[in-house]
Amino acid sequence: MDAPWLKSLPVAITVTDKEGKIIEMNDKSADVFSKYGGYELLGKDLNHCHNPHSREVIAGMLANNTTNVYTIEKQGTRKLIYQTPWYDNGEVAGLVELSIIIPWEMPHFKR
Repeated sequence: MDAPWLKSLPVAITVTDKEGKIIEMNDKSADVFSKYGGYELLGKDLNHCHNPHSREVIAGMLANNTTNVYTIEKQGTRKLIYQTPWYDNGEVAGLVELSIIIPWEMPHFKR
């Protein structure tokens, strides 16, 4: 990642092209996926890491220009997962996934 603040941001950022090849990761993403190779995942197809249902969701986001958002609990940590297309000249060019650790109790405000 070209921007130093993105590389060190404590949010896992993983970017793919429209074929599902991982083209960008920041340090947190490489750490989160370290047991799968971390930065060695660059250039690899993310579909090989996912089950059939997840591959359908990924294909649907690319085909239908949709976003997928959910929370997970993993190893005692709660995370918000935000997956969405990114664009090049108005065309879907791939997907971005943000994985953000969130507190168990989180305020919600109406503004």
